[in-house]
Amino acid sequence: MSTSEDCCQGETKASGGCCGGSGAAGGCACKTAEAIAPLTVEQLEALPSLQLVARFRRGIESFDRRVFDLTEEQIDMAFLPDADVGRWPVRVLLGHIADADLAAAHRMRRAIAEDHPIFAEWDENAFIDANLYGNVHDGYSDDPEADHARVMNALGGPMATIHTLRQWTGQWLLTLSEAQLSRTGMHPTKGPQSVRRIVAMYVWHLEHHAAFLTKKLDRMLGPVSEQVPEVAIPAVGGGSCGTGCGCR
Repeated sequence: MSTSEDCCQGETKASGGCCGGSGAAGGCACKTAEAIAPLTVEQLEALPSLQLVARFRRGIESFDRRVFDLTEEQIDMAFLPDADVGRWPVRVLLGHIADADLAAAHRMRRAIAEDHPIFAEWDENAFIDANLYGNVHDGYSDDPEADHARVMNALGGPMATIHTLRQWTGQWLLTLSEAQLSRTGMHPTKGPQSVRRIVAMYVWHLEHHAAFLTKKLDRMLGPVSEQVPEVAIPAVGGGSCGTGCGCR
């Protein structure tokens, strides 16, 4: 990436670097994700290993479920910087997170298997410019069912990739010793990075983008009704559970 840990050319930078944190509770049928306290990479890195890996495995539970209510035109909607919701379209944002998780998993596995490997960088903007996320076509469907099917097809792949990678990698991380979590690889511009540090960075990375996803959804769909105040609001997003939420 130019680098994946400094990826906020498309999303506004948060305090402490590219990605701040918000999160989600698991298993809730809410439209929006339940917030957990935002932490810096350093704070995440200092968590007990079981707690850090559990937070890493939350993965797509941090994403606002309303994303599947969008039309295809909405998932391709880019934003101006002054909108303060991040510039990338939803389709691009989720594809980027999936690509970033692929890079993170490979770096961690190399750090365990090899002695001080040198990590490759990748350019997220080149991925977007090459249309790897498939958001250029002849037009949008007038048929709501066909439109929804295209949205599910566009978002289902990256969502499934993120979920599967986080569960598989998380289970593997739980088998590692503290000494193994301290093994390092060399980032070309950021220097040595331990496996623990990479886990913390990518917890931070996903939670940051998840918060901006909520802000985009609030902008396009309107904030969710605040009828259930006990459900926390993501730190840089808005909304809470509506009347149809299964956790009421």
